[in-house]
Amino acid sequence: MIDLHCHLLPGVDDGARTLDDSLAMAQQAVSEGISHILVTPHHRNGKYLNPKEAVLEATTALQKELDDRGIGLTLYPSQEIRINGDLMDDIENEDILFIDEEQRYLLIEFPTLSIPAYTEQLFFKLRQQGITPVIVHPERNQAIIDDPNILLPFIERGAIAQLTASSYAGAFGKDIAKLSHQLIEANLVHIIASDAHNTRGRGFHYKQAFAKLESEFGSEKAAYFRQNAKDIFNGDAVHTEAPISVSQTKKRFGLFKR
Repeated sequence: MIDLHCHLLPGVDDGARTLDDSLAMAQQAVSEGISHILVTPHHRNGKYLNPKEAVLEATTALQKELDDRGIGLTLYPSQEIRINGDLMDDIENEDILFIDEEQRYLLIEFPTLSIPAYTEQLFFKLRQQGITPVIVHPERNQAIIDDPNILLPFIERGAIAQLTASSYAGAFGKDIAKLSHQLIEANLVHIIASDAHNTRGRGFHYKQAFAKLESEFGSEKAAYFRQNAKDIFNGDAVHTEAPISVSQTKKRFGLFKR
């Protein structure tokens, strides 16, 4: 399987602290059935800067360590980019790493508590250049927690959203797991990735999340999420189901009654 979001590089952000941490995470990823992984250190989030060349160098070095130890995991360099007003300039200056070599998909993180007012305009500019924003872990953004339907217009206008495996599996609590289910049900998220930071409280939870997805939504839905990850990784077009509001899913299925 392909994991499109992971903090595996040592000592560059709040993920793996040391090489030993990275190696332990890599071994855990393999045990979860992951064969290819995007390393996505935080970039421009107010605390961490991980420019393109530094990420490329660190990825090459870690891949060599994995190969020397016979750990069967293939790494690809990318960034988890905090949305910011300089993004278009950074893209023009070629200091941004995309998910795919075709430069069609970009991992975008919102601030923890809000969605900036300029987001719609920025996303429009990205789409004009043929770039699809992939919104990471929307289920953990407070504005979306308060009103999940804030996400709807972004998806309707072509953005993709990535659900975190541990959120859906329950590692962040019942409320986040419930919201994750609702977002899947409303077609407001399209891929599952680990966003793993360590082997303990922020591990991969890949097998658990996909087992739950298949149990709650069926094998076709699980296959759909896996295929979307492959398509994004390859820079191919992603087939998405028409999104609906979370309130509509409640009416249709009568779920989550208090």
